[in-house]
Amino acid sequence: MVQVQELEPETLLQAYALGIFPMADHRDADGIYWVEPKQRGVMPLDGLHVSRSLRKLIARDRYRVTADTAFADILALCAESAADRPDTWINGSIERAFVRLHELGFAHSIEVWDGEHLAGGLYGLALGGAFFGESMVSRAPSASRVALAWLVARLRVGGYRLLDCQFQTDHLASMGAVEIPRARYSVLLANALGLGDASPALAASTAAVGADFGALDRLTPAADGAPAGTVSGPLSGKDIVQLLGHTS
Repeated sequence: MVQVQELEPETLLQAYALGIFPMADHRDADGIYWVEPKQRGVMPLDGLHVSRSLRKLIARDRYRVTADTAFADILALCAESAADRPDTWINGSIERAFVRLHELGFAHSIEVWDGEHLAGGLYGLALGGAFFGESMVSRAPSASRVALAWLVARLRVGGYRLLDCQFQTDHLASMGAVEIPRARYSVLLANALGLGDASPALAASTAAVGADFGALDRLTPAADGAPAGTVSGPLSGKDIVQLLGHTS
């Protein structure tokens, strides 16, 4: 356990570039510890499993989905205790650090709204061509699944190569996530960061090139309903389903 007052953004970026991430024992913990799993959960961007029921839910726009409009709220919701998760690994220092990383343009959120109510979503860190999913939350049926589907569509359009889930869960496995050994993950991470044989410590300097988290926001539906063009405009759930292809 490392006792820290504040986590510096530069420290976090270097750690993620090395495949390491912070956790805390509980919400009120004073310190954090660094984690590098032997088996890493990843979501292949071309292997997302979208069930027929979820595809229908997304296509009919049951929920409204946004990105980076309520980052702090999503983070706080992920840190809340729930019946199936009485405590959390997100302590105050981690929360403050990610708010700062969001302000710097590295951390992002997907928000799922039921009317004006925040029904769920997720947040994570974008670095080069890698997106590190930190936490997801659902306060309404399938809200976190909707968020993950929209995230994958966004990452595909933005040219990302890796979606890191950190740990495998039954929930993620049902949507196509797999576990890979640490050595294999390190290769995928280096490729996603565009480092080749360079040191992972250089990854922070490459974060501004390559993938584009905002690329999806510049797509507009074509006349026949297929996404096309670069003029700003909202996409519908049907557009997201088309971007994801015929997965099941």
